[in-house]
Amino acid sequence: MGSIEIGLWVTAGMLALVVLGMRVAFAAGLAGFVGLVWLRWNGFDYDPARFGKALEISVKVAGQVPHSKVSAHALSLIPTFILIGYLAYYARLTTALFEAAKRWIAWVPGGLAVSTVFATAGFAAVSGASVATAAVFARIAIPEMLKIGYNKQFAAGVVAAGGTLASLIPPSAILVIYAIIVEQDVGALLLAGFIPGAFSAVIYALLIITIAVLFKSVGPPVGGFTWGQRMTALLPALPIVAVVVIIIFFVYNPFGDAWGTPTEGGAVGAFIVFLMALARGLRWAQLKEALIETAKLTVMIFTIIWGVLIYVRFLGFADLPGAFADWITSLEMAPLLILVCILLAYAVLGMFMDAIGMLLLTLPVVYPAVMALNGGEAVSAADSAFGMNGTMCAIWFGILVVKMAEFCLITPPIGLNCFVVAGVRDDLSVQDVFKGVTPFFIADAITIALLVAFPAIVLWLPSQAM
Repeated sequence: MGSIEIGLWVTAGMLALVVLGMRVAFAAGLAGFVGLVWLRWNGFDYDPARFGKALEISVKVAGQVPHSKVSAHALSLIPTFILIGYLAYYARLTTALFEAAKRWIAWVPGGLAVSTVFATAGFAAVSGASVATAAVFARIAIPEMLKIGYNKQFAAGVVAAGGTLASLIPPSAILVIYAIIVEQDVGALLLAGFIPGAFSAVIYALLIITIAVLFKSVGPPVGGFTWGQRMTALLPALPIVAVVVIIIFFVYNPFGDAWGTPTEGGAVGAFIVFLMALARGLRWAQLKEALIETAKLTVMIFTIIWGVLIYVRFLGFADLPGAFADWITSLEMAPLLILVCILLAYAVLGMFMDAIGMLLLTLPVVYPAVMALNGGEAVSAADSAFGMNGTMCAIWFGILVVKMAEFCLITPPIGLNCFVVAGVRDDLSVQDVFKGVTPFFIADAITIALLVAFPAIVLWLPSQAM
């Protein structure tokens, strides 16, 4: 049996384990280790006397992977970005953001829901975790919407969908993971996420306004705020803006050299938010809770990375990525149509896997295929299939797949944000939240279509930094 056949059998086995309910990290790690042993023993012609040697070699390879990859300096961004979000919550910056958005925007049809979307977008700019964003605003925004008569399912859907914006708007843990897996510049990818993230928020807002206009009972507007009250509400929200500006200048200084690396920007941002939280009366119990929650989420992410990287190492030995790339480029279809089919496959796969695990499992195979489809890593824009050079194609595809990961956070049956919102609110079932997010599938489909049709939405900002 050849290495490609072994790769396909092991991949099928791993997917079967995931469908049966095993966590992605453990399914991928187990499948990768079994695959390594199988490949090595296959190289020994299945000699029973040499099975022990095949096992020994595979244990060494699998044991080296987690440390060599997870010790990468860029990955330290993930816990700092997550910590920023939790500290901002305990510093009551999230409440200030929501209040400012409410006073300025709530007068439009569906105004409180629109305010929630823009408040989650603002919080996403200092938090790298969609789950944390959804959990925070489930506590803040849903009671406010229910108080003035919003449908509880719709209110829950707004929060769950708004929480997904943290996947795109920097600082984003998923963008960092993508950059490390495909070996692209973290700073350029973080920059690329700003405009598409804001664009997604605007599409969500337009959808909410349309629904509120068509169905008067869904989202009654909230008025009565004076200009003085609106201006007063801006001041407590300014610290969020300050943190965002500092992180942007660390990643990319439009007036000169960058102040530092994205990793340093994340650390400085976390320290500044920590000082803000202290100034606002942060207690030891709250700091402890923020650190524990950050550690829990970080460990979950890193565990997925460890397990999947063992599987990825096996894929490299089996040469499955190369075989898939050759097959993709041999198809007699338009490259753009193939790309759309790949994105649709992500939509289906995301119904059964969490976003981070899905990207980690698929990117080692799909990314080389997309790059080959465009003409290769070193292709110029003039000779490419998508009208962009290799670096820009990597950034554009990264934003597209992360947007698909956002979509997967709210799709049944395992949309993680929906479970988080239901877990925070005792009066909501998971089914209620899934019903509430259904209209946002349309908004996400429109956003993805526009990002595919107009790559400049993604590429303009990073192109200015290069």
